[in-house]
Amino acid sequence: MTKRPPVLAIFILSALAAPAQAQAPDEPVVSEVEEPVGPLRVEAPPFIDPVPFIAAEPPSLSRPVKAMIEEAIRRDDSEMLAAVVKVALATQPYDKAEIRAMQRAYLDRKAQALAQRTREETERIRNSGVLELWAGQLELGAFRSTGNTSNFGFTGALKLDRKGIDWEHTVLLNADYQKDSGKITREKYGASYQPRYTLRDGFFTYGRLQYEKNRIQGIDDRYSLSGGLGYRVLKRRNMNLSVEAGPAVRHTDFVTDPTETTWSVLTSFDFDWKVNGTLKLTQTASSYVGSDDSTFTSLTGLEVGVAKGLKTRMSYSIAHETSPPIGALKTDTISRFSLVYGF
Repeated sequence: MTKRPPVLAIFILSALAAPAQAQAPDEPVVSEVEEPVGPLRVEAPPFIDPVPFIAAEPPSLSRPVKAMIEEAIRRDDSEMLAAVVKVALATQPYDKAEIRAMQRAYLDRKAQALAQRTREETERIRNSGVLELWAGQLELGAFRSTGNTSNFGFTGALKLDRKGIDWEHTVLLNADYQKDSGKITREKYGASYQPRYTLRDGFFTYGRLQYEKNRIQGIDDRYSLSGGLGYRVLKRRNMNLSVEAGPAVRHTDFVTDPTETTWSVLTSFDFDWKVNGTLKLTQTASSYVGSDDSTFTSLTGLEVGVAKGLKTRMSYSIAHETSPPIGALKTDTISRFSLVYGF
């Protein structure tokens, strides 16, 4: 029969077996503090080598907007294209580069075509003959005069123009005639030739040879020769204004008075304004200012187109002599209504 160890011996052995650093049961228990979790790291597989390429069209202008711009270009309408481009830029701001490129391409083609036509026209003018490049107007109608006479009669005029690169030539013929009961009551004729040579910056030189016959006003024949300098004050698409000034000599054969030759100063201006496609306003005036006698003339005209190459013209002219022959009035006025044909 086995003997149990004594109780005291068991207690002593248990005390000796406990660790030396054991915490007393009365001390509080301290828990461990958890550290914060760091960023999440994911290990991704390497890219495929080579990298795959997928073909894709770049962003482009929407089809409806592009179709409107192309239609304006097809019609060759610059104003319509400018309006369409303005709206397209406002509604498609991210495609402004493509919109501007389409507009620039059209304007560049238009400028190149215009430059080519200009070169061809310049070459044609340089190689033209003396009898070429002439354009004219034929005017036929009726008139009513007041002053030295008060009656109705017939009027006619022919104007020829030739415009070159530097030179411009103008020939003008006009006549007013009226016969009443077998007696001539109105007889006025005129002719003039004027060349112009362009200098620079709107300046030009001119010459003028003029003939007049107006027996009602006491002038049997009058010849005038002048030359000087002119300037184009306005030169626009629908409006032109030029002025001239220079010395002049006039030789006059009066009906009753003796013949005389006088020196004077000629000034004149020529203005025309195309109000619209069918309406045009013209105004010319000139003055010969001398020591013994001076002459002032004015012609105002209004033209209205009625058909291709044909228009109606209403005009009012004034002629004033400061020292007319004895028995003649100083001022004559004529109102004309006529048809003008351009060729």
